[in-house]
Amino acid sequence: MPQRKVLPVLLAVVLAIAMTWPLVLHLGSEAQLVDDWGDPLYLTWQVAWIGHALLHAPLHILQSNFYWPIENNLTFTDVLFGYAPAGLVGSQGPHAALVVHNVIFIFTFVLAFLGAFLLARELGAGAWGGAAAGAAFAYAPWKLAQAGHLHVLSSGGIPLALYLLVRGYRRGHSRLIVAGWLVAAWQMTLGFNLGLQFAYLLLVLGAVVIARWIVQGRPRLGSTALRASALGIAVFVIVTALVAAPYVHVQRTYPEAKMKTAEVAFFSPPPRAFLTAPSYSLVWGAATGHRRTTLRSNVEQTLFPGVTTLLFALFGLLSTAYSLRLRIGLAAGTLASFALSLGLPSADHPDQGFTPFRFLYDFAPGWDGVRTPGRLNNLTSLGLALLAAAGVALAIRWVGRFTYRSASAVVPAAVVAAILVEGFGPMPHVRVPARPPAELAAPAPQLHLPMIVGLDGIYAYWAIGPYPRMANAASSFEPQVVAVVRAAAKVFPDASSVQFLRHIGVRSVIVHRDLAVDTPWQNVSERSIAGLGITRRNEGELVIYDLGG
Repeated sequence: MPQRKVLPVLLAVVLAIAMTWPLVLHLGSEAQLVDDWGDPLYLTWQVAWIGHALLHAPLHILQSNFYWPIENNLTFTDVLFGYAPAGLVGSQGPHAALVVHNVIFIFTFVLAFLGAFLLARELGAGAWGGAAAGAAFAYAPWKLAQAGHLHVLSSGGIPLALYLLVRGYRRGHSRLIVAGWLVAAWQMTLGFNLGLQFAYLLLVLGAVVIARWIVQGRPRLGSTALRASALGIAVFVIVTALVAAPYVHVQRTYPEAKMKTAEVAFFSPPPRAFLTAPSYSLVWGAATGHRRTTLRSNVEQTLFPGVTTLLFALFGLLSTAYSLRLRIGLAAGTLASFALSLGLPSADHPDQGFTPFRFLYDFAPGWDGVRTPGRLNNLTSLGLALLAAAGVALAIRWVGRFTYRSASAVVPAAVVAAILVEGFGPMPHVRVPARPPAELAAPAPQLHLPMIVGLDGIYAYWAIGPYPRMANAASSFEPQVVAVVRAAAKVFPDASSVQFLRHIGVRSVIVHRDLAVDTPWQNVSERSIAGLGITRRNEGELVIYDLGG
């Protein structure tokens, strides 16, 4: 393979390992637990479940062992269908699943860097500009807060698909065109939030291309490109429809799946969020700490792209590395995605005022199911990265006028290094507790207590392997049945909760005493079970209630 193709891949892999260090040394024991055990371990289970279902019940992949007794429940939140091949490896048990999750986690940075690198280089920014774009997109400081959200980090397919499509259409290369649409289709299988914004981006870009074709007098199109486009677009549409169908069904079946404006407004970032870095940021964490205290959600509202990236994005507006039309388009698209990511205007009065996102929420299909508008920052970040690449190309040209050619590489190398330093964590790597052996012997369906948002993910993780059915849940919205189960869990064990749990088929309740400390379930094992017709036994840190049936 030519050196020009090998070096970017090697660089992407080396940087991903270095920027997530020492995760590669502890793939099967540690994970990125930014807030709690909830999302990272839930997503670890999800990928493993998809692999398990493909092996044992491929026609019932949406009917997971979680969310009992609700049917077709997997799409209550973003689903990483695209990682199914890796799920086949991780489906055997918690250790294997955690290794797979962490390898995928590192892979997301590899692909994000490589995709942005190739796209920027294809647009005209050169190799150093591509390196800057890759670093700015993959390692923007705001992504540190998303370390627990594999579905948010899995954005590398967006620039990679755009690179393949741009290169393919420029050269009339049918294989690249088809490959671009296939990568775009794969990106659509990696979660609703990213898939929705990417689909709309492609729709806008398609409209721009068609408008330009009409303005140019409808020139004759090559038959090779047309056939490749027809095939690629057909695959993309079919895959998108198959992925969207269960989400649409959930929206129609569960009215609560439509996000309330108050909840969307709560997570909507104010403008100062884009000048606020996560606490994990080595360079900017402490410096922006005073702003973080004014935000409602540090994970979803610390969206700082980095000073170096912003500065060189401004330089990029002056660079002739891109055409004037492309620079204007990138600037307009970046500002548009920034405006949309602001979400709704007021958490106190979410239905008052107007923002661009409100238009999407009210009129555009799919957007009323989005709870976190700030994740549109992925597109903002990509736009800034591409403009920064042009800025680096401009800097190389300026410096080249006054230094030897060999010395002119020092400046872009320093820029890339500065971007990486701003995006460095270190990320939190927390050891994941082992599964309590006794819980495997408890009859299913099970209910695990405490039933607290943030803990349900670890119960799902521990279930990998035998996959016992359980009534716990972790989703972006709460179906009514889950709300009733949570209400029963709060008063367990009493006559009403036992009767309800038996009614929905739960056969055992497992209380994790070590997790119950300082929660309403701390002393649940001391509550009387007289007259309830259930039994209780102690198994180390577990208290297992057998409800019979």
